[in-house]
Amino acid sequence: METNHSLCILFMAFFVQFLVFSFVGAKQTNIITDQQALLALKAHITHDPSNLLATNWSTTTSVCNWIGIRCGARHHRVTILDISSFNLTGIIPPQLGNLSFLTILGFQNNSFYGSLPDELAQLRRLKYLDFSYNNFNLQIPLWLASLTKLQFLGLNEIKFSGTIPQSLGNLSSLQQLHLDYNQLSGSIPTSIFNISSLQLLSLYHNQLSGSFPSIFFNMPSLLYIDAGDNGLSGGLPEATFDYLPCLETLALDGNMFSSEIPSTLSKCRGLQSLSLSYNYFTGAIPKEIGQLTQLKEIRIGHSRLQGSIPKDIGNLIQLTNMHLDDNNLQGAIPKEMVT
Repeated sequence: METNHSLCILFMAFFVQFLVFSFVGAKQTNIITDQQALLALKAHITHDPSNLLATNWSTTTSVCNWIGIRCGARHHRVTILDISSFNLTGIIPPQLGNLSFLTILGFQNNSFYGSLPDELAQLRRLKYLDFSYNNFNLQIPLWLASLTKLQFLGLNEIKFSGTIPQSLGNLSSLQQLHLDYNQLSGSIPTSIFNISSLQLLSLYHNQLSGSFPSIFFNMPSLLYIDAGDNGLSGGLPEATFDYLPCLETLALDGNMFSSEIPSTLSKCRGLQSLSLSYNYFTGAIPKEIGQLTQLKEIRIGHSRLQGSIPKDIGNLIQLTNMHLDDNNLQGAIPKEMVT
């Protein structure tokens, strides 16, 4: 009996030791995996004028102490890779997809080029992704839609062409979408307005066409829409503004919108900046704009508006900037606006 008891104790001791070594070995392997991924990135950098990576990303120091790197305390894995504005040139290697604990990935303000590898779809923990101001010169990759924890997606001035994928509407946690200064064409996907968490949508200076999407359910989180300097046309859907109660900025200048300015804009009670200049709007300025008591700026110049300036605009006591030039407006400036 004593022999069996001793054997059990000995077995348990070996088992516990096995678990400890397995855990330590797995932890070490994970650190090495992250290190190898980052060294692969370093090897694909062709220009590092300040030698930031060349002198700092060294195997003689812990990955977690490298410049631009942060590790999580719990798993001791790389959670942040931010090399923004390092003035680097190079390509992104597929090994970067092995940084499976990454939550923040910042590459903006560099000169990376080539393609964005499909392996980056493995970064399922990402909440912040910014590749803005680089030279990728390709289409928006479809795998981005699989990063369902994303809250911030920055793709400004990358020379993206093609259309905006409908599948971006799957990013159910997204709060900010930045696609400014690209060469994107086609229409604005209606699926984007299915993202109830969306706060900011910026599509300025592309080649988008078609009509502005209709919105059919309440979006109280959406504060900012900028789709200026595109080729959008048709009338603005009246019902859309019923569902944007907290919108603060609406910038649709530099398009080809026609028809009348919808009176339902007055439903956007939080609106502070309204920019509709350089379009083909007709008819009168809606007097309901005078109900937007938070307005600080109105820009509806360079269009085809007619009639007189509504005296209701005089109710806008916070208004500091108004541009109505180059229209077909008539009559005197209402006294309510000059007192």
